[in-house]
Amino acid sequence: MTTDGEQPPAKPDDRADHVDHVLAQWHTQRPDLDVSPMAVIGRLKRLTLLMDPEMKRTFAAHGLDRASFDVLATLRRNGPDTPLTPAELMASAMVTSGAVTQRLDRLQGRGLITRKPSPTDGRVVQVALTEEGLALIEGALPDHLATETRLLSALSPAEREQLALLMRTLLLGLGDEF
Repeated sequence: MTTDGEQPPAKPDDRADHVDHVLAQWHTQRPDLDVSPMAVIGRLKRLTLLMDPEMKRTFAAHGLDRASFDVLATLRRNGPDTPLTPAELMASAMVTSGAVTQRLDRLQGRGLITRKPSPTDGRVVQVALTEEGLALIEGALPDHLATETRLLSALSPAEREQLALLMRTLLLGLGDEF
């Protein structure tokens, strides 16, 4: 029972996860507090801890890290013939300009991207995929999606859609609009 006398919501099965254990401890130690936010935030943190190593293995199999994959994927999804400025990449990747510069330096050094002055404004640099960069992201993307699919395999397609919509609502509520 919860502190207000109601039954807690039913879990989809009878198994407990790590967060259930933490919540039970808090209910015992501080029954006066509503620790229900920990059920969501704690699970988000645990999911990140469990999923990140799997994602890193997939990226590494293609000679990439998350940051490099992010830049290449951002360029690819905007169209292989559509260059972006570092500022546009920064906005898409949600990182600082220094982090984008480091990523671009590494990728350019590997021959995966080019940086050229804009034909309309010489002060602006445009970043584009090279043929090698395009081939690399085209090869890595299906493996990345297969990893994500495997990581989400405990959910039905309807549950995945419901979770995605709930997380979208939360992101919008936190001001993450595009």
